[in-house]
Amino acid sequence: METKWLEDFVSLAETRSFSRSAVLRHVTQPAFSRRIQALEAWAGTDLVDRSSYPTRLTPAGQTLYEQSLDLLHGLQTTRAMLRAHNTAAGDVIEFAVPHTLAFTFFPAWLSGLRKVCGPIKSRLIALNVHDAVLRLVEGNCDLLIAYHHSAQPIQLDAARYEMMRLGQEQLSPYVKPNASGQPMHRLPGTPAHPLPYLGYAPGAYLGRTVDSILKQAGTAMHLDRVYETDMAEGLKAMALEGHGIAFLPLSAVRKEVQSGKLVSAGEVRDMALEIRIYRERPQAHVKAKRPAQVFWDNLSDVVVAASGAGTSG
Repeated sequence: METKWLEDFVSLAETRSFSRSAVLRHVTQPAFSRRIQALEAWAGTDLVDRSSYPTRLTPAGQTLYEQSLDLLHGLQTTRAMLRAHNTAAGDVIEFAVPHTLAFTFFPAWLSGLRKVCGPIKSRLIALNVHDAVLRLVEGNCDLLIAYHHSAQPIQLDAARYEMMRLGQEQLSPYVKPNASGQPMHRLPGTPAHPLPYLGYAPGAYLGRTVDSILKQAGTAMHLDRVYETDMAEGLKAMALEGHGIAFLPLSAVRKEVQSGKLVSAGEVRDMALEIRIYRERPQAHVKAKRPAQVFWDNLSDVVVAASGAGTSG
């Protein structure tokens, strides 16, 4: 039996919806259902009355729900106590960050906070967005930094997690210029001559965001996907070699744009992404890691001050 099955079950008991809980637990609904079934197999009895809607627990399920709350709280407390024994890790703040932000945003952002937050001992865990979110949900990092767009929101329960906005990132189509400095390809293309498109792999957060934005664009885009990868750095390398158009964050290509190695392939509306930071809300029964709490408090002051400066003008 895995503890994540109990966390899934507690979520289901509280939302009373398989689909809603699957979103909150960052798994597909079929995978979520299989984990609940696995828990029922372990328990040897039905835990959920599937004949009712909204979902309702059986008497055995209600008993397990009450016991699960105590068990999970106890495990969280124990983990916090064990981590407290590790003094080397106790003063290190662990960040889960998607690859693109890890390469482009994080280093300069952290440097800019030194004056306010002082020296910061940090551990960067670079992952895809899905796994980075899971790191936070499963309690395996202190802070999560991720992109946000209304077309592809990250579903974290506001009652359990809190968030601050760190800034914005512009996502735009870029392409190698020709000998005269003009783009080799320019959006939107035509049905007869679709443009070579360098896309993100299926499931990548930026790929889902680009797909959603393009579907809502007023002008139809005619693109021929000739290459895909799940990393923006990989798409940039292909674009620099002239293989096609890639939608890339400005921070990832700023130097290449300034030097003229990449140019805009056209304009697409609503391509601005927010950069957000998340953490699990402090709980009374779990002692928060002090460096992470102090950092969050100092960061909150910086964000509030920046917001005030932005509105005062």
